Amino acid sequence: MTERRLRRLGVRDAVALVELEATQPPTLRSRQLAAALSDPAMVVLGVEDRDVLVGHAVVARLPFDAELQALLVAPQWRRQGLAGWLLDAAMDQARAWGSERLLLEVRAGNAPARALYARAGFVEDGRRRGYYPPQAGGEQREDAMLLSLPLG
Repeated sequence: MTERRLRRLGVRDAVALVELEATQPPTLRSRQLAAALSDPAMVVLGVEDRDVLVGHAVVARLPFDAELQALLVAPQWRRQGLAGWLLDAAMDQARAWGSERLLLEVRAGNAPARALYARAGFVEDGRRRGYYPPQAGGEQREDAMLLSLPLG
């Protein structure tokens, strides 16, 4: 039986959050994570299994919208619905803020993430050509797809 729970993370979770981020490059820097944990305009959500952090989402409140700045599930925990759970919680948070849309950007080549966002109803608003540096072993920069989901 699994003992999974979703909760808002706080400053005391910083070490576990940095360790989780290190499971997949490119990662948010520990300074960025610490700032997100203490910023009243941001919420960091985490999924734990038996008190081990296995996934997180970072959501920022903007003047009219909200932005999903990061969503990560540890590699060994993927394909179990945790990313969808985190995304639903991020959408709920944005709605609670009264945001009109939830915005995000994703690597054009990240097919699993793109499929998750498409299932949730996100649409492409544009691209940033060559935005991401090449991944390990790659030679070309990758586009960032700009996606949004109306929340009204």
